[in-house]
Amino acid sequence: MLSPYREDSSTMAQSRDRLLVVGSVALDTIETPAGKREDVPGGSALYCSLAASLYVPVHVVGVIGEDFPEEPLRLLERRGVNLKGLQRVRGKTFRWSGRYHQDWIGRDTLDTQLNVFADFKPAIPRESTDCEVVFLANIQPQLQLDVLDAMTGPRLVALDTMNYWIKGDLPLLKKVLKRTDLLIINDEEARQLSGKYSLLKAAREIVAMGPKVVILKKGEHGCIVVAKDYMQLIPAYLLEDIEDPTGAGDTFAGGIMAVLTAHRGLSDAVLRNAVIHGTIMASFGVQGFGPERLNSLTVEEVETRKRQYLRWTRMTEAAGC
Repeated sequence: MLSPYREDSSTMAQSRDRLLVVGSVALDTIETPAGKREDVPGGSALYCSLAASLYVPVHVVGVIGEDFPEEPLRLLERRGVNLKGLQRVRGKTFRWSGRYHQDWIGRDTLDTQLNVFADFKPAIPRESTDCEVVFLANIQPQLQLDVLDAMTGPRLVALDTMNYWIKGDLPLLKKVLKRTDLLIINDEEARQLSGKYSLLKAAREIVAMGPKVVILKKGEHGCIVVAKDYMQLIPAYLLEDIEDPTGAGDTFAGGIMAVLTAHRGLSDAVLRNAVIHGTIMASFGVQGFGPERLNSLTVEEVETRKRQYLRWTRMTEAAGC
């Protein structure tokens, strides 16, 4: 069983290890039951970096067009994020438009324009090639392999992917998995990748492909952490009101990666701490459109909610058991 969570914010704040995040930066048009916003800064690299940079040094690799606004970049810089790997090139930024259903779970993609992201080739600055931890967000598996080939030996590699790559690029994805320590995907993707309907069987099958740990996201139902010798269910932080779930998964990943960057190894306690931290970060992320809530988030707010979560989820033995 995973060990209980321990407060570790001071250790995280003192971390000297660096996290490299490689992924998309986008401009989104989002419609949810709470309203609609246009040209919202987003993308996996942005959400993940905002979440992680509250605690650890982050380097970002991605691409944006001439139309991407300056203010989100300035915010990242104020957080200490290294943006030398973020290329601004001629053309328009990757754009996505979507509408969420009334249940907040289903959504319809209304428009996708890859624009400059279509020709994205990650260029890792020399000062970033020796980052100790790497998070490969949802991009083409060959690009993920190119990033790993450019690194000088990270101690930990984490990966995200999606059904599009599982269906259309599985041989390359399996090569990436062999070089991965941690995989973060949702339950539908796990079933597709493994060919198993049982989530526990699916996770065990994926662990056999290379990752030491698989984290299965289940949205409002929390997540499942699976490794070779253990399994743990982690509940979500329940909210009465949300505004936009678009970046929840990437914010969750950013919180996880902050802990894994600050703490060496993948012990039971570290993994549990990481997933709890990611859960709390994601709960803040959905309370504003795009990254607006993450933009103003403080460490004190995160730690207060974390303590509340731990009180809510503490379980005692039933009488007579």
